[in-house]
Amino acid sequence: MNTGIPLKITETVLRDGHQSLAATRMRTSDMLPVLEQLDEIGYFSIEAWGGATFDSCLRFLNEDPWERLRTIKKYLKKTPIQMLLRGQNVLGYNHYADDVVSEFVKRAVDNGVGVIRIFDALNDVRNLEASMRAAKESGAHVQGAFVYTISPYHNNDSFLKVAKDLVSLGSDSICIKDMAGLLAPYKAYELVKTLKAEINIPIHLHTHYTSGMASMTYLKAVEAGVDIIDTALSPFAMASSQPATEAMIAALEGTERDSGLSKEKLFPIADHFRTIKKQLTETFNLNTNIEIDTKVLSFQIPGGMLSNLLNQMKEQGMADKFPDLIEEMPKVRAELGYPPLVTPTSQIVGSMSAFNVMLGRYKVVPREIKDLARGKYGRTPAPIDPEFLKTLIGDDEIITHRPADDIKPQMPALRQELAEKGYPNASTEDVLSYAVFPEVALKFFESNR
Repeated sequence: MNTGIPLKITETVLRDGHQSLAATRMRTSDMLPVLEQLDEIGYFSIEAWGGATFDSCLRFLNEDPWERLRTIKKYLKKTPIQMLLRGQNVLGYNHYADDVVSEFVKRAVDNGVGVIRIFDALNDVRNLEASMRAAKESGAHVQGAFVYTISPYHNNDSFLKVAKDLVSLGSDSICIKDMAGLLAPYKAYELVKTLKAEINIPIHLHTHYTSGMASMTYLKAVEAGVDIIDTALSPFAMASSQPATEAMIAALEGTERDSGLSKEKLFPIADHFRTIKKQLTETFNLNTNIEIDTKVLSFQIPGGMLSNLLNQMKEQGMADKFPDLIEEMPKVRAELGYPPLVTPTSQIVGSMSAFNVMLGRYKVVPREIKDLARGKYGRTPAPIDPEFLKTLIGDDEIITHRPADDIKPQMPALRQELAEKGYPNASTEDVLSYAVFPEVALKFFESNR
C-alpha cells in the first residue's frame, strides 16, 4: 500500500455520472442547490464539464455551456473544476486546427476549468501535443490520459510507454482511462505497480461499473498505490457509471489509505441528486435502470453502444442479424489495428461492422473507415495488413505525420462565417461553440441572441 497517504477522490456526479446514467440531461439549475456543499467535502477535483456536456447543453437543454462553467465556478471556490477533452478532437468528432484547440483550452481555463484530462482515442500522443501545450501555458493541472483496452498489442509495457510520453509532454498527473470497465482487479494492481515504479507524478484511475468489477478494481489499485480515483455520488453511480463515492470512502475508513472525507456530509447531497434523478427520468422519459453488462468482458463493446447498434439494426429490419454483428465487431477491430473502442473509433468500428453484416464484408467502406485506415485519426495500435489496407483505401495517401499538420488555421474563417450568418460580434466562446458543433450552435444562437 501507499503507506499513510490518503486516497484522493474526484467526484463525477456533475459530468460522467449523469452522462452515463441520464443521457447527460442534468441542468445547471439541478446542480446549484448543492454546489457550495460539494465544495466543502475536500475532493481532489469535481468533474463538471467537457465530455458530452457541451453538446447536451446546446442541443437538448437550451443552455450555454460556457455560462454553465462560469456559474459553477462562482460556487466552487476551493475545489478545482475538472473537464474531459478529446485532444485534437476537442469535444467533437473530427480533428481541428491547432488554433481552435489552443483557443478552446485557454478559454476553458479562463472561464473556470482547473484540471484538464486529455486523451486520444488511439493513444497517439501526437494528437495531444497542442492541447497539452495550451493547458500548460494556461496554468491548468494537465492530466494526460491513456485509454485502457485489451488486445494482443496492449500490455503494461505499451501503456507505460504512452504514460512516459505523456510525462515528457508535461503531464502533472497520469490517468488510466478505462471507459468500458474492462480493467480487472489484479490487472489493475499490476498496471498501477508498473506505473508507480517508473513514473513520479500522481496516477489517477477512471473506470466504469459496466462489467460489475469496478469497486474491486479500485480496491486493488488502492493497494497498489494509486493516488486518485473517480467516483460518483450514489444516485448517479454503478451500472455504466463509476462506483459510489460514499461506499469507497466507507471501504477505506480506518485504513492507511483513509480518504479523510466524511460520507455523512455526502448523505444530504446524495438525497438531493436522488430527487433530481427521478425528475430527469420523468421529464426526459429516460431509462435510468441500466443493468450491469458482463458481455463487455467478451466483446469489449460498451453497453450503451450495444443498445445503439441494436436499435440501428431494428430500424433496418435486421434485428435477427444482431448476434452476427456482435461477432463481427472484434474481427473488424482486429483488421483495423485494434483501436480502443471509445469516441470516435467505437462509432467507426460499429458502423463498419453493421455494414459488413447487412451488405457483405467491406462491400461498402465509409469515408471514416478509409480515414482511420490511412492514418487521418492518428497511428493505430497495431499495423494494418498492407494488402487489406490496399483494398480499403486504394491509392489514397497514407498519413505518417501528425494529422493536424494538414489543417490550416480555422479561427479567422470561423469568425467570418459567423459574421456572415448574422453574428458579427460573436464572442470567442461563441466562435468555439460554432467550431465544434456548427448546426447545433447556430440553432442555439437563433433562440437565445
